[in-house]
Amino acid sequence: MALNPSAGDQQSSSTSAVGAFLSRISQTINSGLSDRRPWSELADRTGFAKPESFSDANQRLRKNYGYFRTNYLMIVTTVLAISLLTNPLSLLLLAALLAAWLFLYVFRQPSDPPIALFGRQFSDRSVLCGLILCSVIVLFLTNVGYVLVSALMVGVAVVVAHGALRVPEDLFLDEAEPIVRVPSLLSFLAGGAAPTPQPPIASRA
Repeated sequence: MALNPSAGDQQSSSTSAVGAFLSRISQTINSGLSDRRPWSELADRTGFAKPESFSDANQRLRKNYGYFRTNYLMIVTTVLAISLLTNPLSLLLLAALLAAWLFLYVFRQPSDPPIALFGRQFSDRSVLCGLILCSVIVLFLTNVGYVLVSALMVGVAVVVAHGALRVPEDLFLDEAEPIVRVPSLLSFLAGGAAPTPQPPIASRA
């Protein structure tokens, strides 16, 4: 019985794509967590005071966000995770939608054969349109969108309240420190890597 080498190559390429995707996510998470501030500073009760005005609250929020941005992101993520865990149906629908995007669009290679269903083949454009339609249905015609929006609103409200009430004078803010930009999820979906900074070119005498 003859073996089909193309099927093995396609499976190997899909496995390598999944591995590269997970590796990039792991690197991004580790890079982001390295900027996390101690939670004791975040929850220091002696550092809270009522702002004198709206401009004072806005200035506090900007400084605290620059200092606690990784902690704030973790708070919003935790609120979102708790909200999804308490709504199993929404979590199941969102996981199914994410899996469909990953395996039907993100991880597919140009050399992969068209997707066949019920004896009919679908082009990549048709699959993309179907995924967009399914995303609209899941996010706007089910409870998933409400769960996500409400959880994000609660998380952002917690962050804004903390940032406005936390006095940043005791924080070691370094205005000269460059902001570390964490690659967005879209860079993973596009399969692109962060640009590598070029070494400075020595000037000629």
